[in-house]
Amino acid sequence: MNRRALLKHLKQYGCELLREGSRHSIYWNPANRRTSSVPRHREIVDKLAIKICKDLGIPEP
Repeated sequence: MNRRALLKHLKQYGCELLREGSRHSIYWNPANRRTSSVPRHREIVDKLAIKICKDLGIPEP
């Protein structure tokens, strides 16, 4: 999955950028106060994208 498409999906469900790490961006869902890290690769493996959405408590892309 393209990183840009994943970030668009996260924002669509209300997730926000919490902070920038050295190799990851940390996103959080203010509705349920969950966090997850998103790597800064152009392509993100589909299993990892599903795990990120599961960590944040939103539907899979």
